[in-house]
Amino acid sequence: MEIFGPIPSRRLGRSLGINNIPPKSCSYHCTYCQVGPTEQTELERRHFYGADYLVGLVKERVAQLQAQGETIDHLSFVPDGEPTLDADLGETMDKLRKFGIKIAIITNASLIWREDVRETLKKADWVSLKVDSVDEKIWRRIDIPHRSLNLASILEGMLTFANEYTGTLVTETMLVKNRNVSEKAATGIADFLERLKPKKAYFLIPTRPPAVSSIRPPSEEDINRVYQIVSRKVQNVEYLTGYEGNAFASSGDAAKDLLSITAVHPMRDEAVRELLAKNQADWGIVENLCSQGKIIETEYEGNKFFIRRFQ
Repeated sequence: MEIFGPIPSRRLGRSLGINNIPPKSCSYHCTYCQVGPTEQTELERRHFYGADYLVGLVKERVAQLQAQGETIDHLSFVPDGEPTLDADLGETMDKLRKFGIKIAIITNASLIWREDVRETLKKADWVSLKVDSVDEKIWRRIDIPHRSLNLASILEGMLTFANEYTGTLVTETMLVKNRNVSEKAATGIADFLERLKPKKAYFLIPTRPPAVSSIRPPSEEDINRVYQIVSRKVQNVEYLTGYEGNAFASSGDAAKDLLSITAVHPMRDEAVRELLAKNQADWGIVENLCSQGKIIETEYEGNKFFIRRFQ
């Protein structure tokens, strides 16, 4: 499903997701990715769904939500891969302006060393850049980038973009146990963010089933140490370690909602039950989707999740 939500976003309020990349076209094979593993990383920008197709879907969904009295705070590009791989991203954003809703993009920043990608990202009102590490070895271990990518070029591209961008710039750092939570790793991130000057620096921990099953969140001691180190040099540091809540909008079709949301956002058991209640549907829909192999049940950190299965 290319349009999903709105879902409760910890950063963007009621976020209507735009899935402009099919699974799993990405430049990284992040070990903690909630969408699953990247079979083959890629760097070439190309055409996927096309601007007119995506804008048409947004128009239909926005009208439906407005009729239901639902609010939308952002149109958010949070796809099944890296959004800047889409050659039509800039055109899509231009055509979305007619809805009068702010546009957000969450990118891993792997292509930000390219001028055309920076120009495309400038069209968004809100941009989040991934900064998991400034150390080459740690970066390659956590994010497993395409072999031709160079971290120094990416970091320099981020600084260039930050100096030119007039919208809201934030960063996102995923903290992983035994990976990037040492004092040295945290200090490196802090030094870079001090130069980048994001409006807010978000730090996350894995809260959903990761692509690599051995990935675990860091300890409370690690989390506190990283915060203390970074906050000495960076203003507006915020952790996103909690669950977003269950305020998923209903389209009236429970199966469709479950498939679209779980494609990019694994849902906890109680969130699924609440969504079914909104649709006046029973648990048989979930059992049917599981038996068809369209979604699977999994467990992580003591919580039961449902996630879309990619063929």
